[in-house]
Amino acid sequence: MNLLNLIRWKNLLMIALTQILIKYALFPAFAIETTLNPLHFFLLILATLCIAVGGYIINYIYDIETDAINKPEKVIVGIKIEENTANTLYILFTFIGVCLGFYLSHKVGRPPFFGLFVIIAAALYVYASYLKQIAVFGNIVISILVASSLLIVGVFELIPIMTIENKNVQSIMLKVLTDFAIFAFLINFIREIVNDIQDVDGDYKAGMQTLPILFGKTRTSKVTMVLTLITIIIILYYVITFLYMHTEAIIYFLITIVGPLIYVVIKLFTAENNMHFKHISLMLKIVMLFGILSMLLYKLIL
Repeated sequence: MNLLNLIRWKNLLMIALTQILIKYALFPAFAIETTLNPLHFFLLILATLCIAVGGYIINYIYDIETDAINKPEKVIVGIKIEENTANTLYILFTFIGVCLGFYLSHKVGRPPFFGLFVIIAAALYVYASYLKQIAVFGNIVISILVASSLLIVGVFELIPIMTIENKNVQSIMLKVLTDFAIFAFLINFIREIVNDIQDVDGDYKAGMQTLPILFGKTRTSKVTMVLTLITIIIILYYVITFLYMHTEAIIYFLITIVGPLIYVVIKLFTAENNMHFKHISLMLKIVMLFGILSMLLYKLIL
């Protein structure tokens, strides 16, 4: 169980579910040609998960000091799992992920794609060891990496098989996938700031310069409220522009995404302690889940 907590298995399930829905729900709805067979697609998921596991582990290793203050009951590395063991697991999972990326890149005839896995793995290490301490910039980087778990499916499935004849359709599909990636980026970015508010005490003692430390919890909450409102406006614009003829989709987005985000705005206005911010963080994770599940709608509305 300690190992499962170390690799954040619930987050891994979310990543795998997202990529599976892209391949088997979103792409078929648009009748899109894809590159990878089921085995190679499984290897793409595995590569993504291995690199993500490496990122989670190295993050735990560098967070030993702050977690001891913020979440002493959840400290894993150094107490339940030795730090040397955690470092070994980090190297192992990252190595496997990068090697699988190397294999897949050559399998689809695009060797330069291998660089994506190297860049993502390196960025996760730099984030955990340095960027996480920098206000906003670290939040942006990790949110881009979350969004990349969606885009990498499009890179490997759509680009290698793109021709002059299907370029228009494939490009539209890439745009739709980019829209989902932007959604994932925004929700994760907001959630990262909320988590920083929760962890402000430990981060301050560790010498970090997160947004709540620089601006204070109250001002940061207001900034987060504004970001959430902007996200709501973007989602409403998307629904009105692209889904206005599909009542089922409109109802789904209003109930499962827009409504909960409005609730988040209200809770941010009244939040005072860590339990409140923990609840808000959970709500954002649920919004992310429903946003990803909305890929199933496209089979019904197209």
